[in-house]
Amino acid sequence: MSSLSRPALAVIGGSGFYDFFDNDATEVEVDTPYGAPSAPIAVGKVAGRPVAFLPRHGKQHEFAPHTLPYRANMWALRSLGVRRIFAPCAVGSLRADWGPGTVAVPDQLVDRTSGRPQSYFDGGGVHVSFADPYCDELRAAAIKSATDALPMKTQGTMVVVQGPRFSTRAESRWFAGQGWELVNMTGHPEAVLARELEMCYAAVALITDLDAGLEEGDGVHALDVFAEFKKNMVPFKELIRRAVSGVAGTDTCDRCRVHTGVSLPFELP
Repeated sequence: MSSLSRPALAVIGGSGFYDFFDNDATEVEVDTPYGAPSAPIAVGKVAGRPVAFLPRHGKQHEFAPHTLPYRANMWALRSLGVRRIFAPCAVGSLRADWGPGTVAVPDQLVDRTSGRPQSYFDGGGVHVSFADPYCDELRAAAIKSATDALPMKTQGTMVVVQGPRFSTRAESRWFAGQGWELVNMTGHPEAVLARELEMCYAAVALITDLDAGLEEGDGVHALDVFAEFKKNMVPFKELIRRAVSGVAGTDTCDRCRVHTGVSLPFELP
């Protein structure tokens, strides 16, 4: 890939978000020390600048949240030159007043996953700062891109569960009782891997359902989640395009440079 087409910005599409470009895009196969990413990475243009797109779950949703090749995905993007990532995703709401069709730009994350490789550093005294898991500059660009089509919440805590099952009512009420607003299955370890690779990262969440503790019916069903996401896909993609267009810089911001003091266990450009 020529230096002129190296994408500094990327979008990782969540459930139902399997494509991004309306016109010509080039697919790039990337080999990584961690295996293949979820799919070939498409590189196209948004507002005249090269942007990479990776469908998180694969083109046909081949990967469940707990089987995703997270380390391969983030390494592949970084190796192509990516420094800043928007990560749209589907989430459940833990608040009755944050209904389906609402976009949230979380500022905090709680990890409730287990058994997922969540670091590139498997040895040594490497401890990455993660107090603020999302990039302020990317969050600001996403918030500025709000449209009338989708109401927006400009902060919130997203708790990431292991999946692939949804929460029990008791778990859901527990999460809500902690003051957390959103529940998701893929936000971790994606965010911390981006930080280890010194890439700016921001989740942009589309609420598709009220979580089990808020519902009086049968609870959350996958078909309903996909239907809600599909219904809002056009304005949601437009919001992400506006966010990408609104990012002024193309390099990692100072706060997302973690300065671990050690080298990565592989070479990257």
